[in-house]
Amino acid sequence: MKRSVKILIGIVIILIIARLLLPYFVVRYVNKVLADMNGYTGRIEDVDIHLIRGAYQIDGMNIRKVNGKIKEPFILIPKMDLSVQWESLLKGKLVSKVECYNPEINFAFSSSEEGSQTGAENDWTKVIKDLLPIEINRFEIIDGKVDLTSIVSQPKTDLTLNNFQLEIENIRNVEEKGKALPSPVKATGDLPGFGGTMLFTANMLLLKQIPDFDYNMSLKDLQLVKLNSLSRQYGNLDFEQGTMSLVSEMRMVDGKLEGYLKPLTKDMKIFKMKEENRNVSQFFRELLAEGGAFLLENKKKDQVATRIPLKGTVGDISTDLWPIIINVLRNAYVEAFKAEYDSSMSVKDTIKEVRKDRKEKRKEKREARKEKRERKKAERKKD
Repeated sequence: MKRSVKILIGIVIILIIARLLLPYFVVRYVNKVLADMNGYTGRIEDVDIHLIRGAYQIDGMNIRKVNGKIKEPFILIPKMDLSVQWESLLKGKLVSKVECYNPEINFAFSSSEEGSQTGAENDWTKVIKDLLPIEINRFEIIDGKVDLTSIVSQPKTDLTLNNFQLEIENIRNVEEKGKALPSPVKATGDLPGFGGTMLFTANMLLLKQIPDFDYNMSLKDLQLVKLNSLSRQYGNLDFEQGTMSLVSEMRMVDGKLEGYLKPLTKDMKIFKMKEENRNVSQFFRELLAEGGAFLLENKKKDQVATRIPLKGTVGDISTDLWPIIINVLRNAYVEAFKAEYDSSMSVKDTIKEVRKDRKEKRKEKREARKEKRERKKAERKKD
C-alpha cells in the first residue's frame, strides 16, 4: 500500500515538473518555427499552457521582414490564443480556432523588394499549421490595426484601419458541407486619416489553392478635403467640402476577378470663386466639374455617383493573389477621380443650367412670399 502511494506521488511530481517545463519547450519550438520562414523571421516572448481547455496562448509575437527597409514589423501580436473548437468536436470534427488580440499588421507596397512588405513571399498557412497541427476552422482578430503604406504611389497615399475586427468562420467546412462558398467573412474598421469607416462582408471557399469568393465592401463618409492630394494629381481639382463613400462588389471563381467600384459623393463643393494659387486652367476645370456634379446629382439626396468596372485574372497557383486584388482596387480608386468628374459639358451649358436652377429658386421664393401675403390678408379680414 505504501509503495503504491509512493508511485502515485512520484507520477504526480513528474507531471508537475513536466507541466512546469512544457512552456519552455513550446517557446523554443515556436521560435524555431518563426525563425525559419521564407523572407521573414520572428520570435515570441512567452507561452501559457491551458491543458483543461486544450489551448495555449502565445505572448509577444513579433514577425519582421529580413533585409527590408521597413522599420515597422510585418506582424505584431501581443496575445494569440490557439485552442480546440469544442462545438465542432461534438459534430465529429477535430478542428481549432485562433484569436488574435490587438494585433498590428503593416503592409507596404513598392516596386523595389526592399521597400515592399506584403507577406506574399511566404506560405503563412504552413506557418500556422506548424504552430497548431490541428486544422483551423475559425480565425478572429479583435481590436487590431492595419497599415497600408504607399497604397497609391503618386502622390504617396497611406491607409490606416483602427479598431479592426475580423471574423472568418467555417474554414474547414464543418457547418455546411456542399455549399459553394461555405466560409462567411466579416471585417470592420475606422479610417482616422480620412474620417470614415470600412465594412467588408464575403462568402469564400478557402480550401482551394486559389480561393473563390464573393465580397461586398464599403468605405463610408470619407472627407473629401482629406482626399485633395489624390484629386489634385488625378483630377486637378480641390474639394471645399463634402463626403465620399466607395462601394465595391467583386467575385472570383477559378482565378477570374470581376466586379465594380462605385464612388458616391454627398454635399460636394469644388468651385470657389476666390482661391489662392489657382491658375486659369484649374479655375475653368473646377467650374466645369461643379457644373457636371450639378447635373448628375440626386436632388433629393444631394449626391453624385458613377461606376468603375473591376477585372483581373490569377493565372496559376504561383501567382500572388493579395497583390493582384490590391492592384485592381488601387487602379480603380485612381480611375474614380478621373471618372467621377469626367463631363463633356461646355461652359455655356454649365452656366445655362446654373441660371435655370437660380431662376427656379427665385420663383419658389416669390410664390412663398405671395402665399404669406395672402395668408396675412385673410387673417386681417377675420379680425
